Amino acid sequence: MLIGTIDALRRYPIKSLAGETLESVEVGESGIPGDRAGAFFVRSGSERIGKLYRGKEHDRLHLVATPGAARAAAAARGVNVELQNGTHYFDDAPVSLLVDRWLDSLSAHVGYAVEWERFRPNFFVRGADGFDQEEAALVGDDLELGSVLLRVRCPIERCVTPTYHPRGGVTDPRILRFLAQQRNTWMGIYCDVVRPGVVRVGDDVKADERTIA
Repeated sequence: MLIGTIDALRRYPIKSLAGETLESVEVGESGIPGDRAGAFFVRSGSERIGKLYRGKEHDRLHLVATPGAARAAAAARGVNVELQNGTHYFDDAPVSLLVDRWLDSLSAHVGYAVEWERFRPNFFVRGADGFDQEEAALVGDDLELGSVLLRVRCPIERCVTPTYHPRGGVTDPRILRFLAQQRNTWMGIYCDVVRPGVVRVGDDVKADERTIA
C-alpha cells in the first residue's frame, strides 16, 4: 500500500534545538547518525537538576541552533545548563514519521494549516490519494522508504511542545487540547529500523501489505 511520498527530511543534532533540513539521509540501525546526539542537562537554577532541559522547560529552545545560544537562552531564565553528547537522546524509538493527512482535522479545528514542523519528525510525508489510515492502524507494519525498512512501534504521544510556533509566533494551546480530546494525544508514529539504507526527498513510502489486516 502506498502511504505517500517523502516531502522533507530533518535531523536534530541537539535535542530540543533547531533541526537541519536534508535532501537525503543514511539511516543506521540506531537511527539517523547525528540525530539527537547531544542534549542539555540542568546544573543549577531549576528543580530539574540533573535532568534534561527541553522544550517543555523553555518554549524558545527550538529557535536556536548552537550550544552557545542555548546556554544564553537558559541563562536568561536563571538556569545553568551543560551539554552532554552521547549516542542518541531519544524519547522513545529512533525514527519518527508524520503524514500530512493526520494534521487535517487539527487544522480544521484551529482554522489554519498547522505547521508540521511543530512536531519535529525525521520524515514528513505527503499522503497518497486514498490514504486514510490513522497511526494506530499502522502499528506493527513494515514501511519501506528508499532502501530503508522501518517497523512501526507506536503512535507518538504529544506534550506541550507542539503548541509553540515553529518561527516564534504566538503559542496556541488549542493544539494540545484538540490532540488530547480527539486523538488520544497522538500525532505521528515512532519506528524502529529493520534494514538500514538511504532515504531521499521524493522517495515513496509503502506499507508491506502482508502485515495489513
